[in-house]
Amino acid sequence: MQPKKIITPRKLSGFMELPPYKQIVLDEMVDKIRKLYQSFGFMPLDTPILELSEILLAKSGGNIDKEIYNFKKGDTNICMRYDLTVPLARYVAMNSDSISFPFKRYQIGKAYRGERAQKGRFREFLQCDADIVGLEDLPLVADAECLILVNRVFDKLNLNVVNHISNRNILFGYCEDLGYKNITEDILIILDKIAKIGIDNVNFELNKLGVSQENSQKLIYLTNMCGPFDFILAKISNISNNVTFQKGISELKEISNYLNSFNLNKDTYLLDLSVIRGQNYYTGTVFEAIMPLHPEFGTICGGGRYDNLAGYYTDKKLPGVGLSIGLTRLFDLLDQNNLLPNLSPSILDLQIIPLGNTIEECLSLLNFFQRSLNCEINYENKSFKSKMKEANKKQIPYILIVGENEVHLKKYSLKDMDTGEQFSLSKEDCLNKILKK
Repeated sequence: MQPKKIITPRKLSGFMELPPYKQIVLDEMVDKIRKLYQSFGFMPLDTPILELSEILLAKSGGNIDKEIYNFKKGDTNICMRYDLTVPLARYVAMNSDSISFPFKRYQIGKAYRGERAQKGRFREFLQCDADIVGLEDLPLVADAECLILVNRVFDKLNLNVVNHISNRNILFGYCEDLGYKNITEDILIILDKIAKIGIDNVNFELNKLGVSQENSQKLIYLTNMCGPFDFILAKISNISNNVTFQKGISELKEISNYLNSFNLNKDTYLLDLSVIRGQNYYTGTVFEAIMPLHPEFGTICGGGRYDNLAGYYTDKKLPGVGLSIGLTRLFDLLDQNNLLPNLSPSILDLQIIPLGNTIEECLSLLNFFQRSLNCEINYENKSFKSKMKEANKKQIPYILIVGENEVHLKKYSLKDMDTGEQFSLSKEDCLNKILKK
């Protein structure tokens, strides 16, 4: 008989797998984000991980990007979703006759991209999206609501974040005013690289594209404008009379008024024209949240306005605005830099340890405590010392010791594992003591 072959256990690179004590922290972050989204009236949506290839690849004309996971099952071409926005577009197009607009939805789910695994880059990642979709029209107050939501979410997560806000119409209109309407997208792609390649290289690339030295300097100057809303708006409002440019100015002023009405802390947001984002996608407001104490983290939340969410699937005009938090990447950054909140590594409040033939009483106690606490019974056939050692290893805050004498007296030994103190109390007093801590 041949010896059994042992396969070395391992996982695919680019896929996060957390030990339970860290998963608890991630789950708590997800719960906080979910509750915040719901408090703003966003409704939950859970779309399938797998979609028809013709749906996910509509924008690319059916061409399969090298980062998209795809396969064929029978005669059906299938792709794994690479974000949560395309499935939202498909859902809204399918259900537009029954949806009540504006449609406010949030989705917290995993997406997949087969890119090269490296630090900060994952092939499977958790996205936390919130979007508002209108029918034919969507007032700008929806943009402001998403900006306010960003502020609230990170405040709830106890993370200091500054939201950098812009409007793509500013640079679009300015390029048009300078006579570069036909190459605007190419210009924006280059301007978007200022932080990565520096001003000199951007200037060189713009000159290569056909932009004059004088106009290149003007574009770079405008793109580098960043500061308080009122201050920056006052500096740029009269730079151009172009209709698209002035549309961007008007929209930024309106959003600024909404944020002021909400009394949003002005230290938490800036007008930053270097925020360009999403070529051929965003059409107005754009924003990126940055942790000022950790700019090396880059953008930890981004989003903006898009004029026609579902144009590939319906003739109806469905404008929208939304935000997305890449929680897997954010969690990894916080973890690597020892910035995760100090939460208990156990989800349990209490563990019941039976001594002798008391398991039936322990089950009755379990029923009582689970109405108010997270509680379990350690019913393993091990010594009391071994059970206590395991409870300490799990960092369970309280242990209830139930022996035959305790059952008779209806008073149980409650041990505080932090202080080492032990009390003989009724089950009601045990519960009160645990809840008061």
